[in-house]
Amino acid sequence: MADMILLGLAIICTAYFMVIVFYAGMGTSFAFIWLFFAALCVFLVYGKWYYRKNMDRIPQWVPVSIVTTCIAGVVIMAALCIMVFMGAAASEERDLDYVIVLGARVKEHTVSNSLKKRLDKAIEYAEKNPETYLVLSGGKGADEPISEAMYQYLVYNGVRPSQLLLEEHSVSTVENLAYSKIIIDSHREVIRHQREERNRLTFQREPKGGYLIAADKPLDVGVLTSNFHVYRACMIAKKWGFENVYGISAQSDPVLFI
Repeated sequence: MADMILLGLAIICTAYFMVIVFYAGMGTSFAFIWLFFAALCVFLVYGKWYYRKNMDRIPQWVPVSIVTTCIAGVVIMAALCIMVFMGAAASEERDLDYVIVLGARVKEHTVSNSLKKRLDKAIEYAEKNPETYLVLSGGKGADEPISEAMYQYLVYNGVRPSQLLLEEHSVSTVENLAYSKIIIDSHREVIRHQREERNRLTFQREPKGGYLIAADKPLDVGVLTSNFHVYRACMIAKKWGFENVYGISAQSDPVLFI
């Protein structure tokens, strides 16, 4: 019975991998984990059969180690899933300084379903928080001919161009956050310079006297991505030096949610 369940799981994992490839292309290397799960199930079936045939030659610690490793793997996966769902359920923070909108696959003539859901969420956030800058993060991949598709989609749907910053060099989530930090730091430096120039002109017109310039307030940054991706994206953002990071969840594609 256990063998049939494992073989059934192997077939399901392989079939789902094929669905991902057919439906979304190889936009994410994480899809290969389903082939790993399928191979693992087949290995367990074969290992069980082989152990029954050679019980007298195989030390007891071998099956015990395999079972222990599998149980530990299930526990770790369960813990990771809990953290992923906690990230997806995070409440939306208002009036953030910047929101990094993570890109996704772009089709030949339009945005993909996953990216559309993220951009629609970005439009909703921009309408509620007009002072927040949106950093559109995602470079031009080999199969993505529309490098500014995110920008065009948002502007077409009413978002002010002055509210948008483009990051066009990244090709992965890690690079999304790393390059976005460079964009944000550069933009903050420009704003700081403009503010200092305005202050200088103001103080030239005012009577002489001492004054204090307040330090910049802590930077609040949001990361907007598909709900299942929020936890990982926020962890990467913190790794790259963002201190106050808030996740913003967009609905995920039902086919890809698993």
